[in-house]
Amino acid sequence: MTADQAGPRDTAPAPAQTAPAQTAPAPVVIIGAGPVGVTAALLLARRGIRTVILERHQDVYPLPRAVATDDEVRRILQAAGVGEEFAAIARPANGLRLLDARHRVMAEFRRSEHGHHGYPQTSMFDQPELERLLRDALARRPECELRGGVEVTGVGPAPAGPVRVTYRDDDGEHHLWAEAVLGCDGAGSLTRDAIGAAWEDLRFEERWTVIDVRTKADVRCWEGVDQVCDPHRPATFMRVGEDRYRWEFRLQDGQQPVRELIAPWLSPSYDGDFDVVRETQYTFRARVADRWRSGRIFLLGDAAHLTPPFIGQGLCSGLRDAHNLTWKLARVLGQGGDERLLDTYESERKPHVRHVIRLAVAMGWAMTGGQDGAAALRRRILAAACRIPGLTAAAGRDLSPPLTAGPLVRRRMRRSLVGTHCPQPWVVGPDGRRSRLDELLGDSFTVLTAAEPWPSLRALAHGLGVPTIPVTDLRDDGTLAAWLRAGRADAALLRPDRVVMDVVPAGRHDFTDTAGWASLLHTTRSPHPSPRTVEQSLPRSATR
Repeated sequence: MTADQAGPRDTAPAPAQTAPAQTAPAPVVIIGAGPVGVTAALLLARRGIRTVILERHQDVYPLPRAVATDDEVRRILQAAGVGEEFAAIARPANGLRLLDARHRVMAEFRRSEHGHHGYPQTSMFDQPELERLLRDALARRPECELRGGVEVTGVGPAPAGPVRVTYRDDDGEHHLWAEAVLGCDGAGSLTRDAIGAAWEDLRFEERWTVIDVRTKADVRCWEGVDQVCDPHRPATFMRVGEDRYRWEFRLQDGQQPVRELIAPWLSPSYDGDFDVVRETQYTFRARVADRWRSGRIFLLGDAAHLTPPFIGQGLCSGLRDAHNLTWKLARVLGQGGDERLLDTYESERKPHVRHVIRLAVAMGWAMTGGQDGAAALRRRILAAACRIPGLTAAAGRDLSPPLTAGPLVRRRMRRSLVGTHCPQPWVVGPDGRRSRLDELLGDSFTVLTAAEPWPSLRALAHGLGVPTIPVTDLRDDGTLAAWLRAGRADAALLRPDRVVMDVVPAGRHDFTDTAGWASLLHTTRSPHPSPRTVEQSLPRSATR
């Protein structure tokens, strides 16, 4: 049954005196059905949270945009239930090369086919294909409803209680009440305006042309991304599909025809046809919204941040937003989590986004060399730096630094696993079936131990309602045991997004700061019959 069939659209939450047990809970409303919005809906659906997505377009937006993703984001797509489908449309890439103006290799940043998260560190894909498989997955979820061809005209304000979303379709104007609103509505976000957020300009803005070509020509390609560091004509090139290629060039006065622009990548003798799928102009900007939340209204993706495309992290950052927020929101709405959990969304994601944007801006400056008198000197310094042994390997590592310390990242020691992601090897479950780690663990918290768990650790896990699993029982290739050993930990508490929240240091018997995070996970507002906090439900020895 759709939300329309269940009742009228213009309905407020039922008054307290009417039978609340028979009143359907207000949904989470998601504004925007791009990859970020649909992924957020799928992640919430896996946790039993109903969503209504409001989207201006009736169908998938047809023009290709993002073309690259990393292994962490592939893990997020796995969590959303589309990992195998995405594997069928993605192709691993070798990494990134910096070329000089004559297309000579200055530096090469190799990416592995076996990343920390269990997937190739870089994969190329066509965004409309990703959006179609996400929409197909959405249609299979009864918790999700997509309303296309609508225009959202108002959000909130609602400092407390349900949020009213106003939208217009062919039948007129409607109101929809929501437990929470996720603004995934892009750079021109109405949601951002509704919460009074403003852009913080990180001082990068350039006009580029993007050209997508389909051709059977033998295009010179190393199966990775090329960045041409030429101040007169900086460019980006990559192979997207079997016969699909993308070029990006900074705009100049008197722009050359497409065939002349891409000539350096074609054989001089080639005179065949090629199909220009798209040629369009973009303004690449670096910006971060000064606030990402007002009450139960949140900003995600381009509504919260704009990243220049030079390291392929624009869409990736938006999907990380969805992964970080949805498990916290589901816990607050469905499992009695403290409202303070939601404060950690911005405090965890914003520093990471700033880090990624700075990397992208630095790469942009490396490509263009700037326009001032020091440009030539900077290019010489870059070329020299790229010859330093080990530097390119270090620069090519995971783009996700550890999360900064906070309520859900209890980092009390240097070089701790806390704030990093648990690796995802292949494991063997109790039924003998081989699967990826996250498929076995599901969507809950998990305690991984280096040995058989001790009584106080079992008591803590029981109070949280989470499994305690010795890594030796998982029968992986030794990755998990080596990971705990390298982090000097006897146990690690994994969040649902597989970030390590706390550890038991080697030789000790307790997590470093149970009291700091336990109260966030359960409150007296718990929907369960016994609304006790974690501290009340655990033995005293387990919470010291």
